[in-house]
Amino acid sequence: MKLANLRIAVRLGALGVFFFAALLLVALGAWSALSSANATSALALQRAAKLTDAVDMARTAQVEFKIQVQEWKNILLRGSDAAQLEKYTASFRKSGETVRADLVKVNAVLGELGMRTPLVDEAIKATEDLSKNYLGALQKFDGADPESYKTVDNLVKGMDREPTQKIDAIVAFIGTESRALTVAMAKEQAAGERRATIELLVIVLVTVAVGAVIMVWLVRSITGPLNEAVNIARTVASGDLSTSIVARGNDEIGMLLKSLKDMHDSLAEIVGKVRAGTDAIASASSEIADGNQDLSARTEEQASSLEETASAMEELTSTVKQNGENASQASKLASDASVVAVRGGDAVAQVIHTMGSINESSKKIVDIIGVIDGIAFQTNILALNAAVEAARAGEQGRGFAVVASEVRNLAQRSAAAAKEIKTLIGDSVDKVETGSKLVGQAGSTMEEVVASVQRVTAIIGEIAVASGEQNVGIDLINDAIGQMDAVTQQNAALVEQAAAAAEAMKQQAASLAEAVSIFKIGDHHMAAAPAARAARRSAPTARAPAARAATSAARLPASKPAAARPVPAGESDWEEF
Repeated sequence: MKLANLRIAVRLGALGVFFFAALLLVALGAWSALSSANATSALALQRAAKLTDAVDMARTAQVEFKIQVQEWKNILLRGSDAAQLEKYTASFRKSGETVRADLVKVNAVLGELGMRTPLVDEAIKATEDLSKNYLGALQKFDGADPESYKTVDNLVKGMDREPTQKIDAIVAFIGTESRALTVAMAKEQAAGERRATIELLVIVLVTVAVGAVIMVWLVRSITGPLNEAVNIARTVASGDLSTSIVARGNDEIGMLLKSLKDMHDSLAEIVGKVRAGTDAIASASSEIADGNQDLSARTEEQASSLEETASAMEELTSTVKQNGENASQASKLASDASVVAVRGGDAVAQVIHTMGSINESSKKIVDIIGVIDGIAFQTNILALNAAVEAARAGEQGRGFAVVASEVRNLAQRSAAAAKEIKTLIGDSVDKVETGSKLVGQAGSTMEEVVASVQRVTAIIGEIAVASGEQNVGIDLINDAIGQMDAVTQQNAALVEQAAAAAEAMKQQAASLAEAVSIFKIGDHHMAAAPAARAARRSAPTARAPAARAATSAARLPASKPAAARPVPAGESDWEEF
C-alpha cells in the first residue's frame, strides 16, 4: 500500500500509537529495573533484619550471662538461708539456660545468613562448663560455715572471664559483619541504579531515534504535496490558468489537489464565458441608457403636477395641526395641574401621618418623665432613710450623712425638672393635636381640589382627542399626496440612477474585459466565445427601431403630454415600467 493512499489522520494516529508504545516500553523498562532494585533491596533488608536480630540476641545473652554471674554472688552472700539458697540457685540455673538458648538462636541465624562462626559454639561450651563448675563447687558450700564462702569462691574464681570474652567476641563479630553488609548493600544498590539508568537511557535513545525517523518521513509525506498545492494556488492567483494539475493519492492532500484541479477547470471555463459576455453587456447597457432618457422626461411632467397639489394640502394640514397642538398643550397643562394637586394631597397625607407620630411620641415622653419622677421620689426616700441611719451611727456615719444629704438634694432637683418637662410636653401634645386637626381639614380641602382639577383635565383631554382625530385625517390625506409626490420623485431619481448605472455598466464592462484579459486559459475553454459573439451582433439590430423611436419622442414639445401618438415596437415596455 502506497503512503499517499493513507489518510493523514491514519498516519498521525499511527505515529501516536508508536509513541504510546514507546512510552509503554520505557515504562516497562523502568518498572523492570525498579522491580529488580526493589527485590535486591528487600533481600538485603531481610538479611540486615536477621543480622540485627542476631546482634540483639547476642547482647541479650551477654546481659543474661552477667545476671547469671550476679546470681552466683547472691548464692554465696545470702546462701546461709536455705530458702534464699534455693531461690538464687534456681535463678542461676534459669539464667544459664537462657544464655545457652540465646546463643543457639544466634548460631541458627548466622547459619541462615552463611556467617556461621566457631565463636558461638565455643561460647556455648564455655557457658555450659561454667554452669557445671559453679554447681559442682556449690556442693562444698555450707551456709552455717562462713569460711565455706571463701573456699567456694576461690574454686570458681576467674572462670567467668572466658565465657564473657567469647560472648563479647560474638557481639563484635556480628557488628563487623553488619557494617560490612551495609557497605555491600549500598554498593549493590548503586550498581543496580546504574544498570537501570543505562537500560532506560538506551531504550529512550533508541525510541527517540526511531520516532524522529518516522516523524521526518511522515512530515515529508505531508508537506511535499502541500507545497505542490501551494504552488498551484499561487499560479492560479497570478492569473495563469493554462497549467495542468495532476492529483495523486487518496488522502486529504490528494482530495485537496483534486478539488484544486476542479476549481482550476471551473475557473478557466468561467473566465472564458465572462470574456464572451462582456461585449454583450456593453451593448445592452447603451440601449438601456437611451430608454431611461425617454422615461425621465415623462416622469418630470407628472412630478410637476403633484407638487402643486401637495403645496395646497400642506397649508391645510398646517392649520389643522396648529389647532391640535393648542388642544394638546392645554390638555398637558391640565394634566400637570392634576399631578401637582395629587402631589399636594399626598404631602398633606404625609404631614397628617407625621403629626400623628409626633403626638404618640410626645405621649410616650410624658410616660417616661412620669417614671423619672417616680424614681426621683424613691431616691429621695432612700436618701432620707440613709441620713436617718447615718444619724444613728453617730460620728462614724457623719460622712455617709453628708452624701445622703447631697443625694436628697439631687433627687429633689431631678423631680422638679421632671415636673417642668412634663408640663412643657403636655402643652406640646395639646398643640400637636390641634395641628393634626387643622392638617386633616387641609387634606380634605386638597382632595376636593384634586377632584376638580381631574374633571377639568378630562374635559380638555376630550377636546384634544377630537382635535387629534381631525389632525390624523388631514395627515392621512397629506401623506397620500406626499407619497404620490415622493414616488414620482423617486421614479425620476431612479430613472436618472438607471441612466447613470447604464453608463457605469458600460465602464465596468470595459474594466471587466480588461481584468479578465490577465487570465491565460487554454484553447478548449474558448469554445463558448463564438456563440456569445453571434448573439451580441444580432441583438443591436433588433433593438434599433425602438431606440430611434425613443429618441424622436424625447424631441416632442413638453406642452403636449396628453396627445395621442404612435408607439413604435418596443416602447410599450417602457410605458408598462
